Amino acid sequence: MNLTDRIVVVTGGAGGIGAALSRRFAAEGAAAVVIADLDGDAARAVAEGIGPLAHAKALDVTDEDQVRALVDDTERRYGRIDLFCANAGVTTGGGVEVDDAGWDRAWRVNVLAHVYSARAVLPGMLARGGGHLLHTCSAAGVLTAVGDAAYTATKHASVGFAEWLAITYRDRGIRVSALCPQGVDTPMLADGIVEGHLGARVIAASGAVLTPDQVADATIAGLAEERFLILPHPEVADYARRRAEDPDGWQAGLRKLVRRLTA
Repeated sequence: MNLTDRIVVVTGGAGGIGAALSRRFAAEGAAAVVIADLDGDAARAVAEGIGPLAHAKALDVTDEDQVRALVDDTERRYGRIDLFCANAGVTTGGGVEVDDAGWDRAWRVNVLAHVYSARAVLPGMLARGGGHLLHTCSAAGVLTAVGDAAYTATKHASVGFAEWLAITYRDRGIRVSALCPQGVDTPMLADGIVEGHLGARVIAASGAVLTPDQVADATIAGLAEERFLILPHPEVADYARRRAEDPDGWQAGLRKLVRRLTA
């Protein structure tokens, strides 16, 4: 995808990866960038920093009516959506002990929000014969988020859903990409480290922690090549191969890392 003159929507766009993507899309020549976030004020601050081509909307991605209204409003305002980035995500920092409300929120934000946006945006894209869906799924979606059971389960589901979309709609002009970074210097990771979440500590100890701008760079390259898996940390592909070839050995290595961090 060439971003020049494209109409782009980014959910979870008020900070971290979403804000970096929004700024980069604008720099690449997008005609409009719609920045949607639960924190409407923060979304407006990002839009104001970008300039007149950016438009902010308050959005709860777990409310399908709000997602549909966002898509309808964008299509009325700009005529179409070329790239929809389902980027909002949440962690729990816990395992099976996390209560049902925590599991439900992870499911709604990390999976159902992707379903809602696809339902809303696909009819217009299919009618025009083209479009691109970018789902932020995390390396946890192809590996494991040690210490966070709900994040692991829902991110695996989000990768699976993205793959299903790619298989189902590619021949009808729809491109789908799953963005799967590992450690990224965002409040999600920083807050987890401060709160002592095991998963955050494992990520910090497992390799390079990229900036959101570096993730945006990798995303632009992946979109240009129309890749399904966009891996800002290239080593994730090696980890995934090792995990597939020797799952017992892969799990043993992670258990060893956990023992070292918790000793």
